[in-house]
Amino acid sequence: MGRYLILGASGGIGEATARRLAKAGHDLVLAGRDQAGLAALADEIGGATGIADVLSADLGGQLAEMAGSRLDGLLYAVGTITLKPFERLKDDDFLSDFKINALGAAKAVQALLPALKAADGGASVVMFSTVAVDQGFAAHASIAMAKGAVVGLVRSLAAEYAPSIRVNAIAPSLTQTPLGQKVAGNERMAEAVAKLHPIPRLGEADDMAAMAELLLTGGTWITGQVIAIDGGRSTLRVARN
Repeated sequence: MGRYLILGASGGIGEATARRLAKAGHDLVLAGRDQAGLAALADEIGGATGIADVLSADLGGQLAEMAGSRLDGLLYAVGTITLKPFERLKDDDFLSDFKINALGAAKAVQALLPALKAADGGASVVMFSTVAVDQGFAAHASIAMAKGAVVGLVRSLAAEYAPSIRVNAIAPSLTQTPLGQKVAGNERMAEAVAKLHPIPRLGEADDMAAMAELLLTGGTWITGQVIAIDGGRSTLRVARN
């Protein structure tokens, strides 16, 4: 069994992935800012916990201490959804989205490189992009820029650390998670967005967790990829009666 660190483990996709990995018998390190949430999850499924804030100047030290000498994988399940008309975006919006989504991921991987390199048979890193990077949606400029940086990071790291560390990203469409509730929490908006998908529903956290589990624990010939889990929204246009 492997040993995996999940950053952003106390809600949504991070938690769903943690549950899958725990059920399969893997050893987990659950990290994030929500100490109470992490403790409750660890009590239920097992695993060590640690507080890690991706905006902290000491993120590297926090994660390195938790990781120990070996990790088989990292799931960076921390993100934002900033949806504003372009003319209303401020510098702080762009900088916050970049720091949380892209820079935090880069710092996390840097801190955990020694432990990831020590994994027997290679390690895996999984990050998150969004369908909005390739599709282009109104009011998504800040988050699409930040997630576009994640895509560049994924491909650069995959090239630099092949074959010892595989690096991939999942690109969801709107998913029913605590983070997604700012859109999905509006019933009329959620129904309208759901109908835009060839499979006409919103994503569930476990849809993403299933792919995250595969990329972390299997998929040993997959690296440098951004995999859309989006009900077909990024590639299909379906006529409806």
